[in-house]
Amino acid sequence: MTQLEILQNKILEPAKLENMLSLWRFQDKKIVFTNGCFDILHRGHIEYLSKAADLGDVLIVGLNTDSSVSRIKGPKRPVVDEQSRALLLAALHFSTAIVLFDESTPYDLIRKIQPDILVKGKDYKAEEVVGYDIVTAKGGKVETITLVDGFSTTGLIQKLIGDQ
Repeated sequence: MTQLEILQNKILEPAKLENMLSLWRFQDKKIVFTNGCFDILHRGHIEYLSKAADLGDVLIVGLNTDSSVSRIKGPKRPVVDEQSRALLLAALHFSTAIVLFDESTPYDLIRKIQPDILVKGKDYKAEEVVGYDIVTAKGGKVETITLVDGFSTTGLIQKLIGDQ
């Protein structure tokens, strides 16, 4: 198997996700879930995702599709298409799986995954995180991670086009 095929195999379709979830649960792995647009991957993303991965054995990243990013961020986003963003996230050695979702929030995906730990940035209170009810009802935890100051995709885009 080529290195590219290894990365592509980390981008899971729904049926493959179900198979992998069964395997990880059988292996008693602690499953961590986070999500985002991850448009123009930068240091803030890397530090956030690496800290999320440190919380368990498996890191599943829910990735907004292009259409959901456009609905959330506006018609000029994303800058990088969903397959490219997924491949970049898959290239991170600490990411176990990348799963695309088209909804505005990953609520249905969280319900399907039933993670042990749900992670978002400290700009959220744990109780405000989408899926808090699902994860805490099964005895899981919601963790918030401090974000790296000065690193945001929107800020980076503004800097690149000279708006800052």
